[in-house]
Amino acid sequence: MVTNQASLKRNGVQDYLSLRTTAAIIASFFLYMAWFFIATPQITFDVWQALFAGLGMKVFTLAALVSIMIHVRIGLWQVLTDYVKAPALRGTIQFLLNLLAFAYVAVGLFVLWGV
Repeated sequence: MVTNQASLKRNGVQDYLSLRTTAAIIASFFLYMAWFFIATPQITFDVWQALFAGLGMKVFTLAALVSIMIHVRIGLWQVLTDYVKAPALRGTIQFLLNLLAFAYVAVGLFVLWGV
């Protein structure tokens, strides 16, 4: 019996729901930040630090960072599966880009919780 390699880790419904959920979190974070920039008359370091000092904003930002990583992973997998046919090259590119996405989240985590 032949199994589909993509079905070993996830399926289309899970990808669909993950993409829509992460997109909603990313969009809500973007709208909140846009509202903050529009509603705040002058943004100084103290205002910026006060924004990210609260636990709620830290959790919201962490959720946005993780959502971006998940969204990128699924999107990269879909695009690379369609356009890069060589399995070794596709695997290498996926590994490097997933590593980069994880590094962004790790750096964001250190910066965020270091405030």
